[in-house]
Amino acid sequence: MAVPKKRRRARLPFAGVAGWIGGAVYVVYALIMNVVDAVFGPLQRRFGFRNMAYFFLLPNLAIFAIFVMFPMALNIYYSGTGGTALFPQDRTWVGLDNYHQIFSCGNYLDPNTCREDFFWRAASNTVVFVVFQVGGMVLLALLTAVVLNREIVARGFFRSVYFYPVLLSPVVVGLIWKWILQRFGLINGVLGHLGYDPVLFLIETPWPTFWVILVSIWAQMGFYTLILLAGLQSIPPVLYEAGQIDGASRWQSFRSITLPLLMPTLFVVLVLSLIRAVQVFDQVYVLTGGGPGTSTKYMVQYIYETGFAAQIPRRGMASAASVLLGGVLLIATLIQLWLERKTQVD
Repeated sequence: MAVPKKRRRARLPFAGVAGWIGGAVYVVYALIMNVVDAVFGPLQRRFGFRNMAYFFLLPNLAIFAIFVMFPMALNIYYSGTGGTALFPQDRTWVGLDNYHQIFSCGNYLDPNTCREDFFWRAASNTVVFVVFQVGGMVLLALLTAVVLNREIVARGFFRSVYFYPVLLSPVVVGLIWKWILQRFGLINGVLGHLGYDPVLFLIETPWPTFWVILVSIWAQMGFYTLILLAGLQSIPPVLYEAGQIDGASRWQSFRSITLPLLMPTLFVVLVLSLIRAVQVFDQVYVLTGGGPGTSTKYMVQYIYETGFAAQIPRRGMASAASVLLGGVLLIATLIQLWLERKTQVD
């Protein structure tokens, strides 16, 4: 009886190469781990396992201190100096003179009575922008999130469509809408084809302010809609079922179930949108340049032009304005956090 021959296994053509690459990767990995163990092993034996977290935090804390804390401290120092010199050691210490000049006003509601009238014009424009932009965007984002949370046709498509503008940079958003709204832009081209006179959307007031707010809402609403949508999906459906059993209408369910449970997420959206709205600059600068006149010039643009773009830069004044802006943001954020805690306790 013939003994069957053993069948040889077919060798893959790249098996040897794959094994060599795997071995090389393992050698590199082992070498790196040995170096790490040589560095952190004695530290762990000296300070203990629990305290090793601080050594891993040190690089992040160092980067935070160098690129955040040090510039903040330097900015506060600059706010108390004057002159046109760039380096701190060459600047003249003037104390609170920059702040005194900012607050030298006959009537704070009338920028023409202020020594630093452009500051107060930018401040008033920023307040108007924040109120309408944040209020309108949060309301539209909430309505959009409620609609997208329901079972509708092509829900995934609409979610991606609303989020798409967030992926564009503010400069690109400004250029796109400037092409649409300018004198010979898309909208005026359509109006001219229909026999209407062109509308100077970026020149005639109050159109520039309206379009700046609308474009900002369009560009950022998708991000906050996504946050609110996540908050809506975290609400247990059994609560709505219980409301339906009790005979609650959609509005009653929204007012008594959705809003109270969504309030923490709404506070997060308010804080983030407020900080971003106060710091608006690049998108508006590309779209209107702050015009016509100073109607769309906001605080960050004032700081930029005062400290960098002016023929005679006033870095001390720009630093003082930025310190005041940061203080207002801090106070507004603390108030919102306090209201959030009070609401949760109630």
